[in-house]
Amino acid sequence: MGPFDKGEIMRQRLCLTLEEMGFNIEASHHESAAGQHEIGFKYDEALRAADNIATFKVAAKTLSQEHGFHATFMPKPIFGVPGSGMHTNMSLMQDGRNIFFDESDERGLSEEAYGFIAGLMEHIKGMSAILNPLVNSYKRLVSGFEAPCYVTWSASNRSALIRIPSERGEGTRVELRSPDPAANPYLALAVCLAAGLDGIERALEPPREVTGNVYGFCEDVRRSKGVEKLPENLFEAVKHMCQDSLIVETLGEHVYNAYVEGKLKEWEEYNTQVTSWEIDKYLVIY
Repeated sequence: MGPFDKGEIMRQRLCLTLEEMGFNIEASHHESAAGQHEIGFKYDEALRAADNIATFKVAAKTLSQEHGFHATFMPKPIFGVPGSGMHTNMSLMQDGRNIFFDESDERGLSEEAYGFIAGLMEHIKGMSAILNPLVNSYKRLVSGFEAPCYVTWSASNRSALIRIPSERGEGTRVELRSPDPAANPYLALAVCLAAGLDGIERALEPPREVTGNVYGFCEDVRRSKGVEKLPENLFEAVKHMCQDSLIVETLGEHVYNAYVEGKLKEWEEYNTQVTSWEIDKYLVIY
């Protein structure tokens, strides 16, 4: 049962409009936070999927404004509630067959699927500045709000960075849960594909699956399991990107240089601001 608010009506209108535009809407529902909604549309090839994401965002903003609402894709617009992610599901097809599926494996996953997972984990720190492009993005990637902040994978654990949804056969896929909707979809899908393919080409193997709630692990337990953290802010993410030659090569010299310049400028602007939190916290005491 959905809540009785105006957002429900707005989401229904948006779904109908998107279907008129040719979208195949597979799911539509209210999410955890107040005013937070999810609309899922059918998968497609990478470039068309990126086109659909870009079109979807423009349609959502335009239609919302026409009806007196504002649609935001800001990753963490409200303190104390879950932020907005853009969980990215990926499969690889070869000769019309999903090569991520292997019925002989205990998890139903192929060597290619494991290699793809390992590649994502190998490069996730270098990809984070693309997948989580804003200062605000890293306010979402914290413990306790269903967003991943540790580099783990699992076939069932929703606190993991990479989850394997239960469907098998042609529906076998890898879900990367760190990207947020502020990301440029063309760059995001490009680096995801490059990282995954690198894992397959180098026959990388992922670490052991983490089945427990990673948020509940103490630092010693995480260290014993070899669990690393995602970058904690935009500056750290940009540094990791600069050190990852695969991501740099995937972006190309022009995009890479312009992107780093823009993000460092954004970080400097944020880092030199005096925020209302600082005023409230320190002005009277000190």
